[in-house]
Amino acid sequence: MGWVRFKRGDSKGAVEHLKRSYALAHDPEIAAHLAEALWKNGARQDARAVLATALSRNPDSEQLKKTIARLAPPEKT
Repeated sequence: MGWVRFKRGDSKGAVEHLKRSYALAHDPEIAAHLAEALWKNGARQDARAVLATALSRNPDSEQLKKTIARLAPPEKT
């Protein structure tokens, strides 16, 4: 339901649904969707935290890696 709300333009409403879903099942796809919704709402630190935690739990997740590359690429030094 959260991702549907996000796709329909309701990123704020999507966050709460996605947070609940992610709390129930630490699925990498839900984490990627939650991070996107948070990012869209300007909560970039929260989005980065979700992505980092999810990636530590699921280091082989291609979806997480793609989402990180798109939203929060590593900073250049």
